[in-house]
Amino acid sequence: MNQNYATTAVRTGNGSKGADTTVNATSAKARDVRLANIAAAKAVADAVRTSLGPRGMDKMIQGARGDVLITNDGATILDRLGVQEPAAKMLVNLAKSQDIEAGDGTTTVVVICGALLVASQQLLERGIHPTIISDAFQIACSEALRTIDSISVPVSLSDRGELVKLATTALNSKIVSHYAGLLAPIAVDAVLHVAERRFIEGEEAEAPPHAVDLGRIRVIKKLGGTLEDTFLFPGLVLTQPVVKSAGGPSRVVNAQVALIQFCLSAPKTDIENNVIVQDYASMDRVLREERQHILQMCKKIKATGCNVLLIQKSILRDATNDLSLHYLAKMKIMVVRDIERDDVGFICKTLGCVPIAGLDTFTADKLAKIDVVEEVPLGSGEEKVVRFVHGPAAALVSNINGLSIATNGMGDSPGPLASLSGIVGLPQTITIVVRGSNQLMLDEAERSLHDALCVVRSLVRKRSLVPGGAAVETEVSVRLGEWAKTLSGAQAYCVKSYAEALETIPYTLAENAGLNPIQVITELRNRHALGEKSAGINIRRSGGTVTDMLSEHVVQPALVSSSAFTLATEAARMILKIDDIVITR
Repeated sequence: MNQNYATTAVRTGNGSKGADTTVNATSAKARDVRLANIAAAKAVADAVRTSLGPRGMDKMIQGARGDVLITNDGATILDRLGVQEPAAKMLVNLAKSQDIEAGDGTTTVVVICGALLVASQQLLERGIHPTIISDAFQIACSEALRTIDSISVPVSLSDRGELVKLATTALNSKIVSHYAGLLAPIAVDAVLHVAERRFIEGEEAEAPPHAVDLGRIRVIKKLGGTLEDTFLFPGLVLTQPVVKSAGGPSRVVNAQVALIQFCLSAPKTDIENNVIVQDYASMDRVLREERQHILQMCKKIKATGCNVLLIQKSILRDATNDLSLHYLAKMKIMVVRDIERDDVGFICKTLGCVPIAGLDTFTADKLAKIDVVEEVPLGSGEEKVVRFVHGPAAALVSNINGLSIATNGMGDSPGPLASLSGIVGLPQTITIVVRGSNQLMLDEAERSLHDALCVVRSLVRKRSLVPGGAAVETEVSVRLGEWAKTLSGAQAYCVKSYAEALETIPYTLAENAGLNPIQVITELRNRHALGEKSAGINIRRSGGTVTDMLSEHVVQPALVSSSAFTLATEAARMILKIDDIVITR
């Protein structure tokens, strides 16, 4: 019988030889399945391991259509890999789960899971049963979570400076790390603005997931300028320009905004029917009817009091024509067309209007009342955007270098937007306009902002910080190693292996930074054994040193670390307990 598994063959009479053969075959198959799954998962972990940390490498991903993507975001890399192996897909889903739960630590959770599976393979080779390994890993994870809670530091959401440092740490490992000083305050202000006030101002240590709705934060990308031109606005910003070809207005005060989902043009026949015009009189009659039809449409819109018209993009025909634009301009109605269908929900939520599907349902109660709607330039270039300023927020919006930036009323420097959320009528939405010189930079900046937003959201959900620089993983590894000495039997081996697997994180961080990983890990162990719980790898200093991460302001939400440990352990246990793959049709 195979020595890797604690399986007992019961021999009775003459059938003992056949039973023994069957058990051996089953054990061999289960062993092969586990080894194949571990190998597939390890390959996925190795694919993203070099991108871990602020000195991690970037990946260039070329799609089937030739599109190129440059990123070091673990979830994005794994999502584009297109893996087919079931165990490998589990690690891809693991990164997605971490992204949803915490928004950061996607690479960390995959690397930890891969290290746990490698440790599991070594334990299996010692003859320890998979169930014993799985149960021991669960116990070790519970102890690890208690260790994380013991080293976490409470933080107040009113301390904006501490929140900015937190978001900066999340951005330091990104391609856009040089602009962390700009993007981090934007992420903090955006989250504080859309978060529910009772959770921001309350004293609760934890908040439910719905405390911060990131769906209220809209990130739009506008090619041109640099990342330094990125800005946020408390409300709605549209990248579509105002239609001024017919001389319509580009600024409306006391606006009544309507969003329509139908076309302002003459009706068309279907594919199977034609209109045949045989003389000039018939042609003139057709044109006259078209003019009358469009004029009546515009008059009905004007009769409701609408003076700003947003028109959804149509793929079947033009949303407007020259005649309708002419009539609307005469009626002093601002027109913004080609609104994307995916943006309709956000626009309606922000402005408080109702999308109108037909002229028959165009009524005044479906309009949104906004103080100012205007088209403003982006910097010194020709690019322009349309912004909606509502209520007292209009007095708090200043123009800095041509960019609309919300301020706290204390000057021109960006301030916390949370102070605006108590104003009656202010839409609880934020628009972040990202500028960049090329599409690759815009896409990566959007992904980096998403991570920073999620990190700040994690802090709202659980108000505690832990030191970065692999300090958490090292502290948990040292404490679990000491705890394993108090255990006995196979469980002690499993917990010790779990602790040693966590050292993969500091090892990889040091290796990616060009340091000597053995020397760094040795010093980290000694510092943590002496009680320095916040000691971590500081790569900011030349040559890299082990310093107190809290004093260096290198921190991350405790929720990110606890989520990574929990999800990685669950995934490793799940893969470990698979002993067969059944293919169905």
